[in-house]
Amino acid sequence: MQKSHVLIPASGSGSRMQASLPKQYLPLLGQAVVLRTVNLFLASPCISSVHVVLNPDDDIWATQPDLPSSERLHVHYQGGDTRSDSVLNGLSAMQSLVDEHDWVLVHDAARPMLTPHLLQRLIDAVQQDSVGGILAIPLADTLKRADREQRVQRTESRDTLWQAQTPQMFPHGLLKRALEHTRQLPDYIPTDEAQAVEALGLKPLLVQGELRNLKITYPQDLWLAEAILRADQTQGEQA
Repeated sequence: MQKSHVLIPASGSGSRMQASLPKQYLPLLGQAVVLRTVNLFLASPCISSVHVVLNPDDDIWATQPDLPSSERLHVHYQGGDTRSDSVLNGLSAMQSLVDEHDWVLVHDAARPMLTPHLLQRLIDAVQQDSVGGILAIPLADTLKRADREQRVQRTESRDTLWQAQTPQMFPHGLLKRALEHTRQLPDYIPTDEAQAVEALGLKPLLVQGELRNLKITYPQDLWLAEAILRADQTQGEQA
């Protein structure tokens, strides 16, 4: 039976947050964003192991006051120059602990708002698929293509466009092969795992995500995440 493992690339600097700390270490209601993300998966009985890929020079993780002590948690100081490098390094680091047919769910460190229900939705939808799949949401906004003067050149159809989220779930061996393949392509740097798998000529499954599964990129994203968590707490107290 295929097991499910989580890989969390967490070696970025988060420059767009304009903060003194990398965004994965910013506090979200008193806990670092990345730890909220890690604990989300450790709380799931569906996940066999969680692997966090850090920058080799990371000196912040070990100073966190509330690090999980789970035997299912593995930390690898092997982050690369790009996301795809970090994910590939993580896949190599975890290789002795997983089967090549096991599922790997790659999830953004700065996406701490995933719910157990949404995680289960992805696993249920993808586990019988031969390729794998990702959480994504259909685009709701009107899209404009700009010219060089930042004026509207034309309006793009959004009918078949989706906004990718994470987790992105693929067999370990397939994803590793896909990322190794893209390294051989000139000037081709995949921005997510699905794009690497697409380069093999495969078509990942799209699974309906939710807006609350946001990625913390800008300061206002952190404020929004805090508001959602506070609303969750209030609803829990009233239940």
